Amino acid sequence: MQPCPLPICTSGFGGVLWLEPGEYVSEHYHPHSEEFLHLVRGTGTLYLDGEPIELAAGDSLLVPIGARHRLVNDGAEQAHYVFHLSPLAPRPELGHVDTEEPPAPHESQPVVGGAR
Repeated sequence: MQPCPLPICTSGFGGVLWLEPGEYVSEHYHPHSEEFLHLVRGTGTLYLDGEPIELAAGDSLLVPIGARHRLVNDGAEQAHYVFHLSPLAPRPELGHVDTEEPPAPHESQPVVGGAR
């Protein structure tokens, strides 16, 4: 999925995420957007404000605006997610606030978006 160019996207944006076993998305929050998350394949755990929520293929959930969340693939196979955030932050750099450092900040991070 290619990000749509501005000003076409006015209500939000979406994409896909693949996490290999043991990979995770470090804890963060979106001060202006809620995030809809759907697990297409695999299993995982979403920590929402520190509370674990077990996910299996076919599960969907909504992360409220401002809620801290961390996504972990604690399963044995690759996990494939689809996500959508809405509404857009006033500027892209205001849309995502990290609350912990990524697992390997100088290495490539989990694949988000784009063809696979």
